[in-house]
Amino acid sequence: MLLKKLQLKTIDYKLVLTMCFLFFFNSIISAQEIIKDTVIQKPVQLKTGQKQKVDGIIANVGDYIVLDSDIDKAYLEISAQGGSVKDITRCQMLGKLLEDKLYAHQAIQDSIVVSDAEIRGMMDDRLNYMIQQVGDINKVVAYYKKNSVEEFKTYFSDILKEQKLASEMTKKIVDAVEITPEEVRNFFKKIPKEELPTFGAEMEVAQIVVEPKVSAEDEQKVKDRLNAIRKDVLEGSSFATKAVLYSQDPGSSPNGGFYKMTRKTPFVKEFKDVAFSLGEGEISEPFKTNFGYHIIMVDKIKGQEVELRHILIAPTVSETALKDAKERITNIRNKIENKEITFAEAARTESDEKETRANGGTLINPNTQDTRFELTKMDPTLYSQVSNLKDNEISQPVLNTDDKGKKTYKLITITNRIDAHTADYAKDYTKIKELALKEKQITTISKWFDTKIKDTYIKIIGEYRDCNFVYNWLKK
Repeated sequence: MLLKKLQLKTIDYKLVLTMCFLFFFNSIISAQEIIKDTVIQKPVQLKTGQKQKVDGIIANVGDYIVLDSDIDKAYLEISAQGGSVKDITRCQMLGKLLEDKLYAHQAIQDSIVVSDAEIRGMMDDRLNYMIQQVGDINKVVAYYKKNSVEEFKTYFSDILKEQKLASEMTKKIVDAVEITPEEVRNFFKKIPKEELPTFGAEMEVAQIVVEPKVSAEDEQKVKDRLNAIRKDVLEGSSFATKAVLYSQDPGSSPNGGFYKMTRKTPFVKEFKDVAFSLGEGEISEPFKTNFGYHIIMVDKIKGQEVELRHILIAPTVSETALKDAKERITNIRNKIENKEITFAEAARTESDEKETRANGGTLINPNTQDTRFELTKMDPTLYSQVSNLKDNEISQPVLNTDDKGKKTYKLITITNRIDAHTADYAKDYTKIKELALKEKQITTISKWFDTKIKDTYIKIIGEYRDCNFVYNWLKK
């Protein structure tokens, strides 16, 4: 039964993550409010056997409240996203809202700080999304039943702050969980043989990458443009606005180029070196990474953490450079086909991709940090490039454009195929470790809730006291 229990917990965990995303992106959780004197409104009697609910506070968690209408909003939002709510009870929805409130409440107790700059960036991103959907900010204001744009922004800012606090608290709990090889081994041993999971068909893939050479003239144009932006900011223009308008980094430009990072954050070395060399308010000179040219402005330094904004602009690749790159990679392919060099040797000596060059071009799965890619979970673009390749076959040169607009040519080959199979400890250690870690994280979160619920003021009112919650919110 261990695996069945694990599968049930995993489904619940995924549901929680899905709901977290929906709440976070569409902002349906109620704003933070400091509790004063609470008056619970009674249902209004209409006729015999018929009642009309009047919205009111149904729960308190620390300094946070939950309204009955929050549950209705949650249902509407999930339905609006195409999700099914038929199997989600009001008690389950309230349980999720209570979890988020406790996360946010404890984040404040643990002195987790969310900066105003970060909230402003999130606000701009969400408002832009909403306006794209409905076409007019006044419609957004009307939907949330606010009297003005400013009133809505104040309300929405509180929502985003609560959500970010909850997110940071969750991350703090989960990131602290580590697992040893002995724990992984014990986890695997406890699974009955007949209940061992089955892993789908997988493959290992290698690639050789050739980057078109950008001319010195085109690089200078980008540096000149960034220097002009830097000069405008130094003279009073908004760096965040410039980032929204000009940065080619899709991950940060909607948020005004905002990032929060430590030295352990997985950014390229050149970027981190510049970021941690600046003082608060300083703006870097243009500098180069493999993504293009950047400028950075540091907003705040908090011990080992830096809050910054950056602008990325990549030089334009000319048609001549693309043609030369294709000729070069075609020559590499011909050498491999003629047995003059192996694919792995060509990757080590000819590929322009630092991340895969050292290991013969072998790709690492970003989701598992393993070399295997499960076919049913493979990135659609990569799948389309390899799905028709036979064993030991090398693709024709593939023109690839990444999410930042950078163009490269690739050769791709399949180095290993793994058929669907029952879990094997030696062959599938990485996947088994992931399952064991997830179970430990779920257990850790459960223990965290048990402890914090005992130490926090929590009150649930009316019919919701009859709910059968996952956690002991009623402190029975």
